[in-house]
Amino acid sequence: MPVLVGTSGWQYRDWRGVLYPPGLPQRRWLEHYASQYATVENNGSFYRLPSQETFADWRARTPAGFVMAVKASRYLTHVRRLRDPEEPAARLMRAASGLGDRLGPVLLQLPPNLPADPGALDACVRALATFRDPAGSPPVRVAVECRHDSWWSDEVRDVLSRHNATLCWADRLGRPVTPLWRTADWGYLRFHEGGAQPWPRYGQRALHSWVARLAGTWPDDADVFVYFNNDPGAAAIYDAAAFASIARKAGCEVSRTAVPGALA
Repeated sequence: MPVLVGTSGWQYRDWRGVLYPPGLPQRRWLEHYASQYATVENNGSFYRLPSQETFADWRARTPAGFVMAVKASRYLTHVRRLRDPEEPAARLMRAASGLGDRLGPVLLQLPPNLPADPGALDACVRALATFRDPAGSPPVRVAVECRHDSWWSDEVRDVLSRHNATLCWADRLGRPVTPLWRTADWGYLRFHEGGAQPWPRYGQRALHSWVARLAGTWPDDADVFVYFNNDPGAAAIYDAAAFASIARKAGCEVSRTAVPGALA
């Protein structure tokens, strides 16, 4: 099971001295991050969709094999609330196509106050997964993070499975906040906030539990993307390293992961 471990974003000032050498200018943080990790989740694209040129610049600054997951614009998920998705989905994918072969999954994080609408979800996932740009990019993988309990139905599960879209597993305080459905031949897991000290770190027991869940769900050849979104105090850096170590000891194939404090 290839486990690709990274963080949600890379531009956090309190990571200086933990991930980034003190003298490294911020404009070179992405290059350094990509030398330490094989993947990142771009959270900033949720708040403001970058241009295709910006995505292309990120591609040029990262090594071959690096993968950037892209969080869908809040215009699509929170303003339009998945309605009439064709235009905003195409706009997102045209911009993200600047990543070329660095483009990873697209994450749809749904609003916590959005009740289930399987038809709208079906249309949105289809619009993303079937987009084709002139450069002929391959179909995009779509992960969906539902945050309203009404989404937990067989109908929703069938929509995801039909498109090989994965239900994004999510954790808060060391516990799953989503069902542990397997809806695709690949997986996606987000860690939002741990219950250990110092806040918002994760404890060893919680991380061991998640490694066991992943290993018990996906076969050895399935890609599983794992991102730590608990960025304050560089918790994501420490927890990603701990998770990767546990996964390797469990026999998983794990992507390169930074060792906190080992400054280049």
